[in-house]
Amino acid sequence: MGDHLWMARYLLLRVAEDYNVDVSFAPKLFPDWNGSGCHTNYSTKTMRGGEQGMKYIDDMMVKMAAKHVLHLTVYGEGNEKRLTGHHETSSMHKFSYGTGNRAASVRIPTSTANANGKGYIEDRRPASNMDPYLVTAMIVDTTLAHETHLEPMLKALEEWRDWKKDLTFN
Repeated sequence: MGDHLWMARYLLLRVAEDYNVDVSFAPKLFPDWNGSGCHTNYSTKTMRGGEQGMKYIDDMMVKMAAKHVLHLTVYGEGNEKRLTGHHETSSMHKFSYGTGNRAASVRIPTSTANANGKGYIEDRRPASNMDPYLVTAMIVDTTLAHETHLEPMLKALEEWRDWKKDLTFN
């Protein structure tokens, strides 16, 4: 997913440049409008096969709820402006999930629920400016790993953010 998204963004910026148009990946440009999310569809081999039913997804949601705040730290800068609980978004203060619920943190498509868990889930929390590699790492680590392996990535991200904050251009 990550490579395709980065290339699509690159191509969009290059085409926009040719037409003297600016592009923003900010998650919320106008207060009373819907924001821009990068909803992330996710499935595992078990989900695609449907062998363990909805219980597998429900158990996954418990894991995601436990790391909700941590996920939001890498789901895009300015995402708090978008995740207000209005305009078909969830509140960043509370994890939620539901079948067909476009206002939930994670939406379980009706087709997945009707097939007893055979399908995918949609994490609706990532912002349009998210880094797809970070989001994918968070989801995979949270849902599949028996113990977390996120610490080195999160430490590097924190160091990069500190470096970026101190960066000045002359």
